[in-house]
Amino acid sequence: ISLQASNPGQFENDSDVLWQRGPAPETIAYHGRVGINTDAPDEALVVCGNATVMGRVMHPSDSRAKQNIREVDTNEQLRRITQMRLVEYDYKPEFASVMGIKDT
Repeated sequence: ISLQASNPGQFENDSDVLWQRGPAPETIAYHGRVGINTDAPDEALVVCGNATVMGRVMHPSDSRAKQNIREVDTNEQLRRITQMRLVEYDYKPEFASVMGIKDT
């Protein structure tokens, strides 16, 4: 996210400071929810639309964040999967409209 201010010191001088310079160089911090293409973000960051990332996106499922990765007994895992409860669902209309989902 790139932000520009007409007055670079503006963030420290506001009485209700939500945006602040971050602890690392060239970073900013916002204490609240951020919405892009929405005025009702329900998470820390909500992007309604496409996003282009120049760099890496880390996710807890990313192999770069794991260690001791090893094969498992496939038969045992299939047995466990057959015990799972599977469900179908529809999105609530108010959620779908905020998120831009047409097929609920």
